[in-house]
Amino acid sequence: MTPEEIMEKNLTLSFEFSLYVTQHPEFARQIPAGSRVVLLPGDDPELARINRETAEQARQRDDEPNRPVVYVEFERLRPARSRLAHPRLRRPRRVVSHA
Repeated sequence: MTPEEIMEKNLTLSFEFSLYVTQHPEFARQIPAGSRVVLLPGDDPELARINRETAEQARQRDDEPNRPVVYVEFERLRPARSRLAHPRLRRPRRVVSHA
């Protein structure tokens, strides 16, 4: 997996995690303040391994030696769904040229 693929996947996971904790504040309250949150997707064992290794490297270099670390394990991302409400198709009106 390339660094770009890792970054893209983690950006998607981070966005989805942010949405989740916004919609589920009771889940967010379980995360200690200042924690390093590490996302571990069950359907992507390679990314989960990379994220664990990256978190361990970050822990070793952290300027806050006892920073809490929380691993968030989840099965998979559900398929993306559109949030459009009642879309309609319209065709542009033809402009009649009088030439």
